[in-house]
Amino acid sequence: MTYPRQPHRGTLTPPPGRTAELVTEEGDFAALAPQWGRLYARCAAATPFQSHAWLHSWWRSYGRPGRLRLVLVREGGELVGAAPLTLVRRPVPALVPLGGAISDYGDVLLDDERGPDAAAALAAALAAAARTALVDLREVRPGAAAERVYDRWRGPRRAVPDSLCLELPALPFDELTARLPSAKARQRVRAQLRRLDKLGVKSRTVLPGEVDAALARLLELHRLQWQGRKVTGEHLRPRFREHLVRAVGPMVRAGDAVVTEFRMDDEVVAVDVTLLSPRLAGGYLYGAHPRLRECRADVAVMLLEACAGHARQRPGRETLSLLRGDEPYKHRWRPEPVANRRLLLARRRTAPLLAAALGDAAARRHGKELLRRRAERKERAGGGGT
Repeated sequence: MTYPRQPHRGTLTPPPGRTAELVTEEGDFAALAPQWGRLYARCAAATPFQSHAWLHSWWRSYGRPGRLRLVLVREGGELVGAAPLTLVRRPVPALVPLGGAISDYGDVLLDDERGPDAAAALAAALAAAARTALVDLREVRPGAAAERVYDRWRGPRRAVPDSLCLELPALPFDELTARLPSAKARQRVRAQLRRLDKLGVKSRTVLPGEVDAALARLLELHRLQWQGRKVTGEHLRPRFREHLVRAVGPMVRAGDAVVTEFRMDDEVVAVDVTLLSPRLAGGYLYGAHPRLRECRADVAVMLLEACAGHARQRPGRETLSLLRGDEPYKHRWRPEPVANRRLLLARRRTAPLLAAALGDAAARRHGKELLRRRAERKERAGGGGT
């Protein structure tokens, strides 16, 4: 199969009154930062994973030369829509969101003040940019701007389930504790808070000028806490380290992230990164010294208390997201399961790609279900022998 050569910077065909273009060069992406930031601020559904700092840094660490596809829509020279995408070729040729597997939410940006017209213009520009590829928008949170594009897409389209996220209301920590299902559970959390206080664990928000050093400590603590146990391997790789340090500093300065340091006996024993947007806050990554576990400190309680405090700092922020993953420890807080969606958009001539992508997704879901059942059987068998 052959793939069309793409221009350095191309014009697309937008509706009247707007211009659209396709940006394929990293230098042009870097130069978009001020305009991107203004559009990001006007898109209430945006998450920190759509900020310029996060996406541009991701591209520098993970992008493949020649595959950047930024679909932009302007009105009077100002950005009113943007789809940050990259071209992949397997399992089918597709335009997928920048951010990849290390981003919990994928989305486009739309200027809320322009209403449905901006969504229609971005849908038309996406259709022109896709050419012989599928548009495959992964990890779309309910209420995301991408849903408006999906609603105005004129070709074949399908929405299928993607990852599960768990969410809590952005309440003070004592109110989150009060939501626990039993008095015993509530007493256990309060006892853990007293234990942390007795151990002398104190939290501190890291200043912007200290972020890089704090992130280096976070990643070292993260390595220590998972030593000898199963861990997400990507978090230990140099390219992830470079991305995180490069992205989070500007995000802290812009108010899109906060880094928290936890000290005990004047030693840093944990560092956490919480990402922030107008509507949600989410604990993204942390590192905790094994010493905390040895002291029987509940790290999850410590981190959630800090994250809840950050979530409450902006009026109107509704959600404290536990992000992707269905780990059992999260469920004790009675979170609401919220499923991301995968939005597949095709043109008439690329409808076969849509069918192929749906078949691949179904096969992967089936494979995961088989693995889950096998793990459950293995766990039951192991439990029965003790």
